[in-house]
Amino acid sequence: MLSFLIDKCTLKLSDFVDPKLKCAWVKLESRLTKMCFSTTVLLCFFPRPSMSKVPCKKRDDYLEWPEYFMAVAFLSAQRSKDPNSQVGACIVNAENKIVGIGYNGMPNGCSDDLLPWRRTAENILDTKYPYVCHAELNAIMNKNSADVKGCTMYVALFPCNECAKLIIQAGIKEVIFMSDKYHDSNETTAARLMFEMAGVSFRKFTPKCSQIVIDFDSINSRASETLQ
Repeated sequence: MLSFLIDKCTLKLSDFVDPKLKCAWVKLESRLTKMCFSTTVLLCFFPRPSMSKVPCKKRDDYLEWPEYFMAVAFLSAQRSKDPNSQVGACIVNAENKIVGIGYNGMPNGCSDDLLPWRRTAENILDTKYPYVCHAELNAIMNKNSADVKGCTMYVALFPCNECAKLIIQAGIKEVIFMSDKYHDSNETTAARLMFEMAGVSFRKFTPKCSQIVIDFDSINSRASETLQ
């Protein structure tokens, strides 16, 4: 730094003819040297903020696995075009990895504009029931793994007897459902019976919160953080 100052001033000791000026320059040079040394010491030993003092506590309001998987099932249900009932299913393996997602809809290649969506009609062929694929079936068929043996299925609605057969045959060992509003119907009664006989456990999901809000604008409304 001293050399920089001297170079910028383009002054040399030999430039001073007057002995008094030479003496003054020597004193100034000595003071600059001390000042530079002190500044260097200050920069080297001035304490930096300790990283251990920076707040790093994790969030307490994050989604736990069960809520996350059931939320995925409910979110996938929003893809359904059924005007009366939207159901989603999510299959998860032992490592908490999603291996299949599905929702109720018409079979691939079958126009959902031409096939009926009504629930009642004089002729059953004019209703949705002979054609629609349930969420459980689609989730199993959409699997991204070799199989779903030993997996858990999260589903919005307790499976019917036809879906129960598929679940059993696929090797799924647990069904976690949100609603059992058709508990007394023949279809769900048969499903429970088959689950019990095949050793497939099932239980009603009890959420820790009544709703999960997805706000696409939240990512922009958060305070900006500076990387350090």
